[in-house]
Order: sequence, then structure tokens, then C-alpha cells
Amino acid sequence: LCWLLLLSSLCIISVQNVQSAKILGVFPTSSKSHYIVGSALMKALARKGHEVILSVIKVRIRWHDLRQFSPFPQQKPMKNYRDITTTKVWKAVEPKKNPIESIQSTYDFGHRITNSTLTDPPVVDLIASNETFDLIVLEIFMNDAMIGFCHHFKAPCIGMSTFGASKWTADLVGTPSPPSYVPNAFLGFSDRMSFKERLFNTLMSAMEILVDATIDYPVQNKIYQDAFPGPKPPLAELKKKAISLVLLNNHFSLNYPRPYVTGMIEVGGMHINRVPKPLPDNIQSFMDNATDGVIYFSMGSNIKSKDLPIEKRDAFLKVFSKLKQKVLWKWEDDNLPGKPDNVFVQSWWPQDDILAHPNVKLFITHGGLLSTTESLYHGVPVIGIPVFGDQYLNMAKAERGGYGLSVAYAEISETKLSNAIEAILNDPQFKVNALAISQRYRDQPLTPLELATFWVEYVIRQKGAPHIRTAAMDLSFVQYHNLDVLGLLIGLPIVILHLLVRRVCRKKSSKPSNKINERKKRN
Repeated sequence: LCWLLLLSSLCIISVQNVQSAKILGVFPTSSKSHYIVGSALMKALARKGHEVILSVIKVRIRWHDLRQFSPFPQQKPMKNYRDITTTKVWKAVEPKKNPIESIQSTYDFGHRITNSTLTDPPVVDLIASNETFDLIVLEIFMNDAMIGFCHHFKAPCIGMSTFGASKWTADLVGTPSPPSYVPNAFLGFSDRMSFKERLFNTLMSAMEILVDATIDYPVQNKIYQDAFPGPKPPLAELKKKAISLVLLNNHFSLNYPRPYVTGMIEVGGMHINRVPKPLPDNIQSFMDNATDGVIYFSMGSNIKSKDLPIEKRDAFLKVFSKLKQKVLWKWEDDNLPGKPDNVFVQSWWPQDDILAHPNVKLFITHGGLLSTTESLYHGVPVIGIPVFGDQYLNMAKAERGGYGLSVAYAEISETKLSNAIEAILNDPQFKVNALAISQRYRDQPLTPLELATFWVEYVIRQKGAPHIRTAAMDLSFVQYHNLDVLGLLIGLPIVILHLLVRRVCRKKSSKPSNKINERKKRN
């Protein structure tokens, strides 16, 4: 299991007293990209030492004693930030052929990660300990059972979605997701759908509700009941009350406009370095000397290039060998057979800082949200090879936005890759479109990281901020969708009309019998 528990302490010093608050961060997803987002926030909180004026009270906030449970130990240890390494690691995600397979694998992935996390000895010890926390920051990704941390430690909770907007984050704070114009994360639709697309989008959303109720909830509830001791509310009830606010790894300038409640805050790209860090000398020299530009190729942390089928790997090698551009390739092995001279391979790259280099012309990616966000921040066009989850949606947006092209994983070939690369390198409009979106994205009053830290502090200051909780969380499915009201508005006229028709029919049927009776009396 790759997972992360981050723990920090917050000292709030007012004019009158000193009060200590501890924050527990839980980021269980076995992906380094998810870790990067979570640790960016927690490290920012650990570094933070600023003054906030609240009414007439002067508040100084210091963050310290940050502990990290993670399979990704720090290379440069940070003061007040301690690693506790976990032992279980899940294998990389396999490419999926269609949205149904993608949904199935996502739920299965969530069940395995959740169960392994809550049965891992360090976590079991934490749950059994007498620790107390004043706030919990919990990554939300198919791990509803972990909301039990909030009740167990009797602390307000902030949810964090590294995945972006989805059903499992929206439902926690009552954010509406109308299927008429909010595309499902597993589909590649835009917000302007045809009738057929709206039909499929609605059916997919309905299927998610059904799967959640019949498959996911029973499994998560069982894990929750087994992991957390003592009396506790049903998981369904806890989900409606535990989460004060959700920090969403998204931004409206990068995505389709959609509604959010007050308790859902967009902080997309908070992990991006606003000032790029210096690159290692060998990488810096390689990129500086690339007079025709650089292509960066990485399939993320869950899909490993070294596991590509030989025919797909050879297709990349043949295409790259014919390019005048230099190529940086994330290759997770010591040796790449047949590597051309213009290709530089490493198992891990400082991706954000590489994309900031002015010589980067193209990013070949799996289409993950962090990768597409970084590429747009730096104004770099993309070629996406989506294999899982929201990557299909992200690349569909790239094609519609004119800053990228998509190549299906199953269709990878020398011809397909060559055509896509040449199309982007030879058409400057892709770069123009990427830079335009970059300019819109950068136009913010605060950086996403500053905004995220503000809301963390806000929830602490406001003791869970119950005033921003929407009443939608207290409504049943029937009440939320006004089905009872619609039933009355539709049913009442039907009943009235039915009664009127019956009355008219009775009158009509009674008239002939009355005439017959009158004739009999005359005779």
C-alpha cells in the first residue's frame, strides 16, 4: 500500500491565551501524483508563520511538528516534518478498454486501498492511541470508510480531491451535478452535449448511484465498522455530517463551468512551483542545447513505460529517432534497448520544473489531471494517451480546447504517433491556445496554495464552520430532487381530471336511463 498520513500542529497565539491545535492529514492513494498535491499543502502549513487580524483579536499562526506516514520519504528532510514509512505497495494500474471497465477497476482499487490502509499496523496503532486532533484533512478517492477518522477523533474534517470534481466529492457537501451539462468523469463529453450524449451521461450517473448503493457502500461500511472501535453512527449518516469543506484540485479556467456550493473550493494546481526550481546540471545542459526544442514523455506514476508492449515501445523509439527535437523520457529501468542518441531516459523527472523550461515544445502524457494542469500553467501543448479514470475527460477537453491531441492506447503505432507529433509541432495554434489558457489560469487574486491554506485556517478558526453546510445534506433523495412536490403537481391535476371525467361520464350515462323511466311513466 502506498499511502500518506500527515500530522501537523498549529499554535494559535491570541492576545489573551495560547491554544494548540493538531492536524491529521490522510492521503491513502497509491500514486505519487496524489502525494505531491497533499504534501504541498501540508508542507505549506508547516512552513507558515504569519499574522491574521480577526475582529479585535490578533492571531499568530505557527505550524510545526508535521509527521508524514508515506512510502515516499523526503530526500531533503524538512524541519518539523518527520517520515514514518509504510510497507504495502499496490501494483500499477492496467489500461482499461471502456468506461465500464474503468469504473469497475476504480471501485476495486478504492476497496483494496481503503482496507489495506485501515489494517496497516501504524494506522491500527494510531486508531488505538489516545491521540487527539483538532482538524483532519482527508483525501477523498473511493475511501468512504476513512471518514471514520473524523468521528473517531471527534474532529472537523476537510476533504481534499486530487482527482477533481466527481460524484464521491460532490455528495459529501451537497454540490449539484446536473447530468444535462456536467459531464461524467468517466466519459469524454463536453458541457454542451447532444441528446444522445445527455442520455448516456444520465445513464452513467444513474449507474454510479446504483453501484455506490449496492456495491461500494456495503464494502466500505464493513471496512468502517471493522476498523473503528466503539459506538459509531452508520457510515451513510456520517458521510452527510462529517465533512466541513472540500478542497478541489480544479479551476474553472481549465475546465467546464459548473455549480459548487460554498463548501467546495477550487485550488487546482496548488502543487505547482510559481518560481521554478533549478534543474540538475545534466538536465539543464541537455535542454539548453536543444536548439530545435524538447519533447517530454511521461505516463505518470501508475503507468510505467518499461511495461509497454514491445510493439508500442518500438513505435515510440522509431518516431523519436526521426525527430530533430530532443526527448526526455520517463523510463523506469536501467536500460532502454535501441535508445536513439536524442533520447534521455530517467526513472523520475522534476516534471513541473521541466515543463517550465522555454525549450519544451510538447508533453506526451497519460492525461492525468496534475499533468494537464501543469502543462496548461506553463503553456505547453499535449498529446494524451488516456488509460484510466478522468484521463479520457481531460484529453477530450484538450482536443476541444485546441491545445492537444489524443491517441488511443490500443491504437499506438508509428504512424499514429508521428502524425500527432507533427501536427502539434507544425501548427503554432496549439501553442497559442495553450498560452491563452495559461494566461487565464494565472489570473487569480491568490495562488491556489495560499487559498487552500486560508480555508484550512478558516475551518480551524470557525470550529468546523458549520454555517457553510448546505441544507441539502439533510434532505432525502426524494426531497432533494423535489420528487414529492413534482408528484403532487403532476398527480393532483391527474386525479382532479380523472374525477371530473368520471362525473361527466356518470351524468351522460344517467340521462338515457332517466328518459326511459319518463316514457314508462307516461305509458
